[in-house]
Amino acid sequence: MDLQNFDIDVFLREYWQKKPLLIRNAFRYWQNPLEPDELAGLACAEEMESRLICQTDAGWAMEQGPLAEERLVSLGKSHWTLLVQAVDHHVPAVADLIAPFRFIPNWRIDDVMVSLAADQGGVGPHFDQYDVFLIQGLGRRHWQIGPHCDADTPLLPHADLKLLSDFQATEEWVLEPGDMLYVPPGFAHNGVAVGSDCMTYSVGFRAPSRADLLGHYVDDVLDGIKDDELYRDPDLKPQANAGEILPEALERLQQMMLESLSDPAHFARWFGIFNSTSKYPDMDWRPEEPITPEELRAAISAQLPLARNPASRLAFIAGGNDALMLFADGVCFDCVGETAALARDLCANDNVVLDTDLASNPAAVDLLTQLCNLGCIAFDSED
Repeated sequence: MDLQNFDIDVFLREYWQKKPLLIRNAFRYWQNPLEPDELAGLACAEEMESRLICQTDAGWAMEQGPLAEERLVSLGKSHWTLLVQAVDHHVPAVADLIAPFRFIPNWRIDDVMVSLAADQGGVGPHFDQYDVFLIQGLGRRHWQIGPHCDADTPLLPHADLKLLSDFQATEEWVLEPGDMLYVPPGFAHNGVAVGSDCMTYSVGFRAPSRADLLGHYVDDVLDGIKDDELYRDPDLKPQANAGEILPEALERLQQMMLESLSDPAHFARWFGIFNSTSKYPDMDWRPEEPITPEELRAAISAQLPLARNPASRLAFIAGGNDALMLFADGVCFDCVGETAALARDLCANDNVVLDTDLASNPAAVDLLTQLCNLGCIAFDSED
């Protein structure tokens, strides 16, 4: 599915993380990739993260999934929205929506959330901390954009929802199927369904916070610090007041900490593992029967197409001498030479047909075998 009426260079320069943008007829030959009843079925599944948000005379209410089929059948004809996270992990046609946005690095992509709303359904005026492309898939939705918000912006008191207490729209449009709205982090927005069977696909992007990065990285660093790495001051001199902590002591203490956090190679390996770790660790995508190196060589020789699992996170960090670190669902693989070239292909393409020469490369066979058995990739066999 290709984007149209969309200039990538202009978008990145003038809109990305700067201001909202409406794109009419954003896709050539738009076709809604998921039917409303299919999304409802996913919302009932134990492994899916889903929510039901209803607006009543008493206010806003949220129910966490999985949702019972009877509950969905009992819903009225207006003022409710069903939201299901990471639908791209389970529906290939929804995963295809991510491909047009590959001009943004893969490690920044989060998932595709899909919403289904009845007439006048919405989730209320709010703001998010991440970039999102809102694609109108079916029906119509009235979108309003408001000013930029921050942590001090007043919210309504609610146990589950972070809704703005005073929302003032500055722009508004009605989106038709195939239209798309980009909303940068922090901008207030409110979407309300116009009519029934309103489906919106939200392609969201990850943005790790400073607190999240620092907290997890410090934990990793602490695991590698020896117990005997203590403060030392061999050049200690008498001081006028023993109660004072002198600037040179503070500098030495701070330097102790900074040295532990300033290893670029350590940080690179840690971040690749951290960022590629699955958002849903309970989901097991491994094959029922592990593939053997012999079976893998046969698949390569037969030119079977190799597909990447949409739920897997693959990325690499390049090193020197044609080497790189490949990260796949929280596991790091050190690759060099032909195996490094293979890793680049796997990260760049959702589907590849491997060169038959790789069947005779032990390192490549070993890497592919491990990735297959992790559930990151799989050969597409007609059997």
